[in-house]
Amino acid sequence: MSEDGILLSIQGLSVSFFTDEGVVKAVQDVGFSIKKGRTFALVGESGCGKSVTALSIMRLVPEPPGKIVGGEIVFEGRNLLALSEKEIRRVRGNEVAMIFQEPMTSLNPVYTVGDQIVEAIRLHQKKSTSEAWADAVEMLRRVGIADSQQRVREYPHQMSGGMQQRVMIAMAVSCEPVLLIADEPTTALDVTIQAQILDLLDELQRQNGMSILLITHDLGVVAERAEDVAVMYASRIVEVAQHQFSDNMETSKIGAGRLFAEPLHPYTQGLLKSLPRLGFSGKRLRTIPGTVPEPLHFPSGCKFHPRCPIGCGDRRCRTVEPKLREVEAGRCVACWLAPGYETTEESKEY
Repeated sequence: MSEDGILLSIQGLSVSFFTDEGVVKAVQDVGFSIKKGRTFALVGESGCGKSVTALSIMRLVPEPPGKIVGGEIVFEGRNLLALSEKEIRRVRGNEVAMIFQEPMTSLNPVYTVGDQIVEAIRLHQKKSTSEAWADAVEMLRRVGIADSQQRVREYPHQMSGGMQQRVMIAMAVSCEPVLLIADEPTTALDVTIQAQILDLLDELQRQNGMSILLITHDLGVVAERAEDVAVMYASRIVEVAQHQFSDNMETSKIGAGRLFAEPLHPYTQGLLKSLPRLGFSGKRLRTIPGTVPEPLHFPSGCKFHPRCPIGCGDRRCRTVEPKLREVEAGRCVACWLAPGYETTEESKEY
């Protein structure tokens, strides 16, 4: 890990899918960094590129039709995109693990949950079969599954959705990764189970000191769980807020808190305004007008400008796409009209 505490650094990541209908630019010029022991949230509407970004870190983008066409992903000083398939297998599931979005489709229905956890342990650690089975039982116990000695012999269909999600977490953390990617870890779970799963991730993070990349569209989860946050829209990151530490706790600034208190991008502002609040009973919730653009037909300029309440009439917004730029310590935004977004050479030429 680098001296400044950065565990993972992504720069200029671009991923495209080559289809019969055309080239789908799912991720374009994405960059952010995750520090050791911190929770970094990646938020945005469905289809914005969050999961593709996560799959790129794991080198699991299906080829074809997908391909990582640019950028680098540096993990503990190594560019994961430059590793051979044999080398990335040593990292995947061992140093970097992922909780997939749908446990019911991610778990193999013809093997017991114990078999699947044991396979992950034996693949990356020099342990005997009996030791791996003992670890599998212990991992199920740690993630809160009662009667783990019995449950380890059961098949996924014998478990509820919440238990399957816990099994996925047990499998992901069985090798004690330093980075855990949690892709919508509470999808399709009821509110009580959601809270239990998130509390479990917090506990495992404290015990192991691991970093978490939390991918979600639930801003309530972000506000409660993340120190740093990035907002994605239509394949690009449009805003970043990072934790600013200080010796004086009163002057420390948590990134998610800064984002909620003062969102800079109109898209982020729209997301926050659409959240339900106390006292809104019986009132219509606010929405962002328009629809998410199709990846095959992204608009020119800023991709959000057709839906933007403040930039739809600005010619720059319609013709030149703004780059993500730092406007203050720990705050980045890609919006021509955002406070502090200085004039660039692109706008001068325009």
